[in-house]
Amino acid sequence: MAAAQSPLESVGAAAERARSALGGTFAAISTWERGHGRLRVLVNAGELAEGEERYPDDESYPVHDFPEIAEFLHEEWAGGGSGPRAWVECADESEGAEEAGAYGPNGPNGLEGPYRRLAAVPGGSWKRVAALRRRGRGCCVVAPIVLHGRAWGELYVARPPGAQPFDRTDADFATVLAAVAAAGIAQTERLEEVRRLAFTDPLTGLGNRRAVDARLDEAVERHLTEGAVVSLVVCDLNGLKRVNDTLGHAVGDRLLERFGSVLSLCGAMLPGTLAARLGGDEFCLVTVGPGADEVVRVAGELCRRAADLELGEGVACGVASTGDPIGPVRSARRLFRLADAAQYRAKAVLAEKPVVAGREGLGDQAVELADHPPEPAAAERRIFRGRG
Repeated sequence: MAAAQSPLESVGAAAERARSALGGTFAAISTWERGHGRLRVLVNAGELAEGEERYPDDESYPVHDFPEIAEFLHEEWAGGGSGPRAWVECADESEGAEEAGAYGPNGPNGLEGPYRRLAAVPGGSWKRVAALRRRGRGCCVVAPIVLHGRAWGELYVARPPGAQPFDRTDADFATVLAAVAAAGIAQTERLEEVRRLAFTDPLTGLGNRRAVDARLDEAVERHLTEGAVVSLVVCDLNGLKRVNDTLGHAVGDRLLERFGSVLSLCGAMLPGTLAARLGGDEFCLVTVGPGADEVVRVAGELCRRAADLELGEGVACGVASTGDPIGPVRSARRLFRLADAAQYRAKAVLAEKPVVAGREGLGDQAVELADHPPEPAAAERRIFRGRG
């Protein structure tokens, strides 16, 4: 689980290893989504039945069909036991299943144990039996996954008809495996939170400069190896200082959040786009794949929507795309310089539309400015003259 590249792959590794350890032919891990009242399957591993997928988009079941994931767990805790334990269910009450001790949470004659006699199971357990038969499986062991002291979901491992049914030892082992999986899931969640904080702007929820640098480096590498079109849109939110000075920083933050939403909306028009806040009043979009004309169109829409915001004074927007005649782009730094220079030119002349590097007019000047950047003082004088 620790070696997986994503949370879903980590859960997939847990399911596959648990299936192998318990000698099953199939395993699944599901999570209990309390807000929706359902068990949602995250991964199916092993021999899949018709209609099952490794990572299903939307395979879920109402919790009221499988109430034991909620009711049985709380009964275990309330009873002062050692904690939730796995149980076994079989499609047929065969001799093997009886020998395995398929007892309920308070089995026959009041004996306590983690097994169920199918005929005595209340509520929805017959649904599990029906699912076993429908999918050609003979027996299953179900182990609750408990995270942060709450029922998070379940580990489910099945064997085919005719195979040795799971027994008490298997159920105890499944309980241990579910605890190990829970520890792995908790660790993955912590790592994901660290990763999210490292690559997310806390005010707007957009990507941050670190995320942009990583995405742009990958994008330029794809451009060099595959010829993919890479585009960068850099925006400077006009009027933020005036809003902060006259209305307060809280209102300025709302303006940044509002524009961040507009940027995200426009970025969604280009598949796979990263919308990010570079810092202060500077934002950007990073795209890989869409043509330069499409990116410029979306940048124009962004300018229009920004101008309609109640606060602020619109945006100065610069675009640089490898789909335009801007010369060779062998590094993310060069593309950044081109887009930044175009944005500065847009700001200097109060352009209402994007300035595009490599295109006629100001775009050509932007390329020249990027390739031969002036001294800071000269750049400031040039922008000042543009404003005048």
